[in-house]
Amino acid sequence: MLSTVIWVFMILELSNVVMLYFFPDSLRGNSIAVFKAWEESKADEDMHLFVKYMKNWVAGVKLIFIFLLAVIMLTAPAYVRIPCLIALMISISTFYIGLYPILKKLDNNGKLAIDNYSGSLFYMIGMFLVMMGIGLIAALI
Repeated sequence: MLSTVIWVFMILELSNVVMLYFFPDSLRGNSIAVFKAWEESKADEDMHLFVKYMKNWVAGVKLIFIFLLAVIMLTAPAYVRIPCLIALMISISTFYIGLYPILKKLDNNGKLAIDNYSGSLFYMIGMFLVMMGIGLIAALI
């Protein structure tokens, strides 16, 4: 189960990378167009270039983690996956400290293209953490 949880996470993150790189104007898959500032940035070439740079930087960092996880999953012994999952859970949890408060404020200020997007993401990420926690417990028993 532990391996399944990590592979599912990697596939979902990879789909987000695809959306960021190839379909940035989409409102699906956590793409950048969820932020109204994406469309607004197109009115100022310098700002849009900066926003595109940051979008691609985020996608690139996600790829680094996905590929590192793939190497771990394909080459490391099974016991390495437990600390790997714990590290994932800790890093994903930082969403609630650093990103959620900003996203909630943007949502409250009407700056997101999808109503209550911050709430949806809050629960979706929470469900990821629960799923990972279940996988961790199953691996430890």
